[in-house]
Amino acid sequence: MKKPSVLILLLLNFFFINSALSQKNNPKIINAFSNPIYDGKGYQPLGDLKWKHKTEGKIFASPLVKNGVVYIGSEDGFLYALDEKSGETKWKFKTDGAIHSSLSTFENILYFGSFDGNYYAINTENGKLIWKFKTGGEHWLGANGIDGMKPDTQYMDDLWDFYLSSPVVYEKGRSVVVLFGSSDGNVYSVDAKTGALKWKFKTNGPIHGTPVIDQDKVYIGGWDATLYALNIETGKELWNFPTGTKMGFKGIQSSVAVSDGKVYFGARDPFFFALDAKTGKLIWKYDAEKSWILSSAVIKNNTVYVGTSDSYALLALDAKTGAEKYKFKTNGYIYTSPAIAGNTIYFGDFTGNFFSLDLLSNGKKTNFISTDNRKQFASSTLKNDLLDFGYTGQNEDLSLYENNKKVMDQFYQLGSIVSSPFINNNTIFFGSADGYLYAYNLEKGK
Repeated sequence: MKKPSVLILLLLNFFFINSALSQKNNPKIINAFSNPIYDGKGYQPLGDLKWKHKTEGKIFASPLVKNGVVYIGSEDGFLYALDEKSGETKWKFKTDGAIHSSLSTFENILYFGSFDGNYYAINTENGKLIWKFKTGGEHWLGANGIDGMKPDTQYMDDLWDFYLSSPVVYEKGRSVVVLFGSSDGNVYSVDAKTGALKWKFKTNGPIHGTPVIDQDKVYIGGWDATLYALNIETGKELWNFPTGTKMGFKGIQSSVAVSDGKVYFGARDPFFFALDAKTGKLIWKYDAEKSWILSSAVIKNNTVYVGTSDSYALLALDAKTGAEKYKFKTNGYIYTSPAIAGNTIYFGDFTGNFFSLDLLSNGKKTNFISTDNRKQFASSTLKNDLLDFGYTGQNEDLSLYENNKKVMDQFYQLGSIVSSPFINNNTIFFGSADGYLYAYNLEKGK
């Protein structure tokens, strides 16, 4: 198997923030995956549960809140529109595949992808289809005998490839486009209102990361282990940066963060990188100690915050040098992309714990909540309350793929959190592999 201790996740999922520019004719990037920083005061710990809503599948995607409605996709194939205050269903939209893509929005349109091979545009008010764009097919990364697992003649999905690419909307003048990656290896730019293809760019592997737009560039990486910078108008490649390709340590699932002329991202490599945004040249890299980095980074006050897999850590790195300021240890893999409000950073781990951490405490001041499933199954699944692949699978032959799937199912039973949080109206929203979307109140700033 792929190193029982080397689990990982992307994206990505993802977490969104408006980054509209002030001048009329300047481009507007709407709900781009960027530094997820919200207004907030002081340290705001997690408060009481406001509500939770049960779907019929795991939730890997991240929520989006707009105009009093929370939108979330589930592995059950539905996109849900829920009342922000109560969690009650307003409407739901059915696709023919699991929804592991997070959402973006423009005017009254929602955009997302499904494993049925379509990217959708639907009406925010009633969930009616506006258009859909057919890709060459969406699927988990897979191969025969992936990462040395047996039997080597069996096709196997990568057990850690949780996400599909999430769309990003880009508006310039009268032109509005939606950009996303695909399992067919292409980056697509399509008309936001009609779904008509504008351009596409072909890479050498599936793309499940989410594009990030900064100025005139699109940054995106994929399973060919290469980060690309493309021209936003034409899709022409400007530069690329290859990462490592060793067995079990290949691929980019995270999205980048762009700040002060630098592009920051992590990979299965296992390193976290800082590149020059203009040239793609390496500035520094951080050795993650055989931990994949699938979490997408957030940057505040010259500090980069990002999660790791096997070291179970939220890292705080100096943005200029890559020097480690501190690391905050959790109970399992951190695949969520963190969100910041005021002096608080929020993120979940794979054991079903969700944390708030005071950024001014150097990792010392924190609180957390646990899913109900974690409380129920932790003692039988975890080793000393810590995730341990070998311990959970100790009675199984872990060279066999099916036994690795069994261990993953036991982990999921805890309510693993790989969905990234969204904050609105002093409430934080996130999904879980237990099928619930959670809404927790935040305490007043301290």
